[in-house]
This record gives sequence, structure tokens and C-alpha cells, in this order.
Amino acid sequence: MTASGNTKSDKPRLPQHDLEAAQRVLKIEGEGLVELAKALEEEDSLSRAADLLQDLKGRLVVTGMGKSGHIARKIAATLASTGTPAIYVHPGEASHGDLGMVGREDAVLALSNSGNTAELADIIAYTRRFRIPLIAMTARRESQLSEQSDILLLLPRAPEACPMGLAPTTSTTLMLALGDVLAVVLLERKGFSASDFAVFHPGGSLGGQLLRVKELMHGGDALPLCAPETPMSEAILRMTAATFGCIGVTGEGGRLIGIITDGDLRRHMGETLLNQTAGEVMTSSPKTIRPEALAAEALGFMNEKLISSLFVTGADSVPVGIIRLHDCLRAGVA
Repeated sequence: MTASGNTKSDKPRLPQHDLEAAQRVLKIEGEGLVELAKALEEEDSLSRAADLLQDLKGRLVVTGMGKSGHIARKIAATLASTGTPAIYVHPGEASHGDLGMVGREDAVLALSNSGNTAELADIIAYTRRFRIPLIAMTARRESQLSEQSDILLLLPRAPEACPMGLAPTTSTTLMLALGDVLAVVLLERKGFSASDFAVFHPGGSLGGQLLRVKELMHGGDALPLCAPETPMSEAILRMTAATFGCIGVTGEGGRLIGIITDGDLRRHMGETLLNQTAGEVMTSSPKTIRPEALAAEALGFMNEKLISSLFVTGADSVPVGIIRLHDCLRAGVA
């Protein structure tokens, strides 16, 4: 029994009234997302917005006030990290000099549930004065923002999830989702790849998952290699100096034909070992990986095969590097 009188096996549960509130919120917001998906089938505004942004020479400036502003920041960040240059500009700061951040080759995406947010007036006027494309994301077709926009991304009039119907909940969820939709549509149109994604995410665990083998491998003079006719006495010295726990054996054209590991040495341990050649001791057809493969793939392969090092070879089977289990773990690959 615990101090509270519950057994350790008891799982804490939400009080019934909290659970009902949570489920109600998710139900309301989920229904709003369903309505948004239906609305996209009826208008071509999303495609027109994607067409505009796909060919945009400048950046997309995303703006919004209050809770819409927080969503606007996230949309800008998502777009920027998936190949569409984007920044967030606070509408209040825009009225005090930051309009200079909006260039003539840029476009503006303005978020406002009501479409009549007063703080957006100056940035809207600026886009009209200098013929800067304006995309509106709002729930009201009859609003200042909608009427001034070049492209209207109309949100369904879904109820907010708070019991008073006042706190931005469903409306911001729909904005966030529509921003994600726009980012993914553009990502797929541009053929944005995992390697492109890695360029914008070099840090943290996500960056680690996107590192490539060629970025972690050891190459050049550090690569332990020998010929099949190399005496084992010499091969062991090279293998020990390299500290990878193995040495590669290369044949005609420099192609990797075998590998000698610590395990191979133990299996061949005896009085005749030093009199043998590398070709006699090696394990043929060693496991290898491509330099362009993700480091996560190399880590998974080494774990599966219970090995700690892996030779990296090109299309011609010539070794260009070696990657270790610890190299992956040190870089945050998991």
C-alpha cells in the first residue's frame, strides 16, 4: 500500500468531470477539423495559395495578433524548416518600422479569426499600396481582411471548445492545421527530401536522426586496410594502430573483399596465426553501407548484426570510410 492507501498497481485516473471536459474539447475541435477538410474540397484557394508561394521570389511574411499571432509564428517556422522561406512579423511592430521587413517580392499571410483585427490595418494597407500579394486566413468572408485579400483561406465557422465560446481554441486549432496543410503541400510539390530537411535541422535529436553516414565516418589515412597477401603479423599491427577493432582486406581495383575483426583473431588464435595471411583469416563478403545512408540506418544495422564497426563503400565496392557504433551514439543518433 502507498501512503495514499492505493496499491502500487493502481493507475491514476482523471476525475470524471475532467475527463468529460477533455473529451468534449477534443470532440469539438475534431469536428472542426472534419469541416475544414470538407471545405477544402469545395474551393481552389489552397491550390492558388500554393501556386503563389511555390513561385515566390521573396519570403512569406506571416502575421497575426494575440493567439492568432502565436499560431502565425508556428506556421512561419514550419514553412521555413520545410523549404519555403518565411518569417513572422508582429503587426504592432510592423506599424512602428517593421513594415520595412516586407519586401516587394514577398507575400503576406495574415491570420485573424474575425478578419477585423485592428492591428492588422497598417500591414494590410501596406500590401495594397505596394501590390504585395495578401493571403487571408479567417473564418469570416464578410470582413476587412477577406475583402482586401488576393487569396482567401476561409475557415469553417466552428464553435470554440471553451464552455463560454470565447477563448480561441477550435479556431486556432484550425489555423494551425491549415498552416500545416499549406507547408506539406508545398513540401511535396518541391520534392523536399530528408537530406534537405537535415540542412535546416542540424541540432538536437532530430538533427541526429538526419545525419548521413558520410558525415560521421572516418576516412583517408585513418582507414585500416591491407591486401590479402599481407602477413597477419603486419595486419594485426595496422589493426591495433587504427583502434576500430577491425581491418578491411582489399583486392583487385581496391574493392573490399573481406574483413578481419577481433572475433576473427580469437577464432584463429593459435601458434600458426602470425604465419598466415590476411586472406586466409578474413571473413569474406563483409557487411557494408553507403555513404549517403542515414546514420540511423547504420546504427540499426550494427545493432541487428551485433557488430561495432561498419565499412562504408561506394558503388564500386571500394571502401571510402568506416563508421562505429559509438560515432552514431555520440552524434545523438538513436
